[in-house]
Amino acid sequence: MKLADNKATLSFSNGTPSIDLPVYHGSVGPDVVDIRKLYAQTGMFTYDPGFLSTAATQSAITYIDGDKGELLYRGYPIEQLATSCDFMETCHLLLYGNLPNAVQKKDFSSLVTNHTMVHEQMQFFLRGFRRDAHPMAIMTGLVGALSAFYHDSTDINNAEHREISAIRLIAKMPTLVAMAYKYTIGQPYMYPKNSLSYSGNFLHMMFANPCEEYKVNPVLERALDRIFILHADHEQNASTSTVRLCGSSGTNPFAAIAAGVACLWGPAHGGANEAALNMLGDIQKNGGVEKIGDFIKQVKDKNSGVKLMGFGHRVYKNYDPRAKLMQETCKEVLQEMGLEKDPLFKLAMALEKIALEDDYFVSRKLYPNVDFYSGIVQRAIGIPVPLFTAIFALARTVGWIAQLNEMIGDPEYKIGRPRQLFTGAVPRDVKPLAQR
Repeated sequence: MKLADNKATLSFSNGTPSIDLPVYHGSVGPDVVDIRKLYAQTGMFTYDPGFLSTAATQSAITYIDGDKGELLYRGYPIEQLATSCDFMETCHLLLYGNLPNAVQKKDFSSLVTNHTMVHEQMQFFLRGFRRDAHPMAIMTGLVGALSAFYHDSTDINNAEHREISAIRLIAKMPTLVAMAYKYTIGQPYMYPKNSLSYSGNFLHMMFANPCEEYKVNPVLERALDRIFILHADHEQNASTSTVRLCGSSGTNPFAAIAAGVACLWGPAHGGANEAALNMLGDIQKNGGVEKIGDFIKQVKDKNSGVKLMGFGHRVYKNYDPRAKLMQETCKEVLQEMGLEKDPLFKLAMALEKIALEDDYFVSRKLYPNVDFYSGIVQRAIGIPVPLFTAIFALARTVGWIAQLNEMIGDPEYKIGRPRQLFTGAVPRDVKPLAQR
């Protein structure tokens, strides 16, 4: 960032002297007012619930322009990455700042492939969970437990430790997600296969069994790879901010990523695609396509409490650029699986049509978002709804690591310590028990 030519002047109506605050330019996007010395100069803090107007860090990884519907990874538009690159190339880009050449891609992919197995004792760790446990409950435990198995890569201030923990996390997340799935359905775990791609290997671990040969469907493999690319990073969202805040204390990378997994679990964040599919299921139970008009009326009624899940986005005030890409993939997968006439998918397409044409939704820019389409794609592939958020965590791991590494390398980084506007009781004395 560089200092702007102008300064921001903060003036007060009560006669307190005004102060000048530095303004900084980023490479793109809004300028920022530097308020770091505000408390020292005025004795006041800023008040910004949800940090909606606060830049808590400087970052060179991901940029979003919500008004334009633009998403860039290291300057590259998501549309180009999703159509011209695979997930391993995207991981290399996010971690190291550049797209790999052919040799770098081969070396990086081999490095990840050679770390996909997990310690055999992780299987016994799984047995402590009930078979009907939510996959995200399992994932929170498993990712945090990695630090107990890999003591040689837990120093967050050691660059070599951060490097090997990054590779381990990216490599082992698909294995852990597949193990969590196999455990909940009572099937034997499938070990990784080094001959398969990252996405192909995940499909194999999820859906193969020891009784017969499993052939990876290239259409599903590409679809899953695109899901991973589109969810790899998304600026300073709730889970990324959680990883940064957790990591700012100096905790090990596995613990910081486990904190991100826990945050992602929420239905307002990573659980949105699960919530969207559950919404479709509820509409289907209550009459399906024939009753979709009644559902839309409820959505428009503010007093009904009914929400349209999978539409609109906190940041994008235009169409979510990832949704357009996921929509293409959605149609490819439904055609490949012969599911165009499946009742739930017909319902989803009918809902999409209404949202894109109805003035109520168009005027409010409630377009289908990436969660809507990725949920449909995952269900078509055969991934159960409760596992959707775990897939999201798998994809976002590389973004979390890139953000964590960037923070550790930032000379201005400090342990996170938000301030507050206190509205509780003023100082008071404790009375003896008999007088209370």
